[in-house]
Amino acid sequence: MADADRYLTSRLHGFGTTIFAEMSALAERTAAINLGQGFPDTDGPAAVAEAAIAAIRDGHNQYPPGAGIPALREAIAIHQQRFYGLAYDPDTEILVTTGATEGIAASLLALCNDGDEVVTFEPYYDSYAACIAMAGAHRRVVTLRTPDYRFDPDALRAAITDKTRLLLLNSPHNPTGKVFDREELELIAELCVEHDLIAVTDEVYEHLVFDGEHIPLASLPGMRERTVTISSAGKTFSFTGWKIGWVCAPPGLVAAVRMVKQYLTYVSGAPFQHAIAGALLLDDGYYSAFRDDLMIKRDLICSGLRDVGFDVFEPAGTYFVTVDIRPFGEGDGAAFCRSLADRCGVVGVPNVVFYDDVDAGRSLVRFAFCKRLEVLDAAVSRLKALKK
Repeated sequence: MADADRYLTSRLHGFGTTIFAEMSALAERTAAINLGQGFPDTDGPAAVAEAAIAAIRDGHNQYPPGAGIPALREAIAIHQQRFYGLAYDPDTEILVTTGATEGIAASLLALCNDGDEVVTFEPYYDSYAACIAMAGAHRRVVTLRTPDYRFDPDALRAAITDKTRLLLLNSPHNPTGKVFDREELELIAELCVEHDLIAVTDEVYEHLVFDGEHIPLASLPGMRERTVTISSAGKTFSFTGWKIGWVCAPPGLVAAVRMVKQYLTYVSGAPFQHAIAGALLLDDGYYSAFRDDLMIKRDLICSGLRDVGFDVFEPAGTYFVTVDIRPFGEGDGAAFCRSLADRCGVVGVPNVVFYDDVDAGRSLVRFAFCKRLEVLDAAVSRLKALKK
């Protein structure tokens, strides 16, 4: 038994340091280009940063309301109506959280009982598995398979049992970049209604869709009343360190999630809430320019990675691209990533850590492209050493 496991709750045995922390530490130690962890290397709008500074200077530095400041909850409601036609009451149907990750954790802890099952898709963001375990629930996964990452409808039906409590959906999807289409979402909605499931949706990349469209599951028939929609400001406004997220759901579901949130972080960053309240009201030009900038970067890195020799699965959304390393005669993505910093001066993330079916993800590697163009160019140039 590892020393840490002597003290760690058995629910988290088998969980180690997140791959993001490991790979970022590797990049730091080797001075490699970090395309592993998904954070931008430039800040978001200067006006939004100035708004946070102004909020600090204006004295918004003590505990804000537990549900979030009224101005931010109102801005979130306006955002949901503006982009998706979804109406939420800012007072009873919106909760501000410490990033989307806390929203997901609080939702799973609030809504799952010991022994419940949570259906989700793999590869999955690693905190899903840990949060499901902390809730005392069990995950059942449906595999998204290359090259298009569609899922088998029968596999989804088979994953739902009498013990299934909720379905956890991430779209646009990290790490694959898949954007679930209407047909897929309609099947998911149909099964949620048929089996009386709660849906928890992680939509943090909602404004990073290059092909297709983002359709909130809550917008489909029968889903508004059973869906906990989660998003955040980190990805949309490039301030990932501020950790401002939110939950939108019917009053009963929000009340349950708020019950847990109050015992986790109690409240979330006061001055940043004021800044994000303004950011959400930026005009359409901001959102389209943000997407267009990332689409240029997507196209650049996908082209470069193909030129290097990878099999590239071009993402429809998010700021991640997955490649297959087998064209280089290698099949172990974890070993590949742990050696890549020394071999090429670049860091990526092995997708296998996001799979229960390790064979499905063993040879896949994720690169983040939310970096400056010159950084992406330099990374591709360095990776060309693999061709030798």
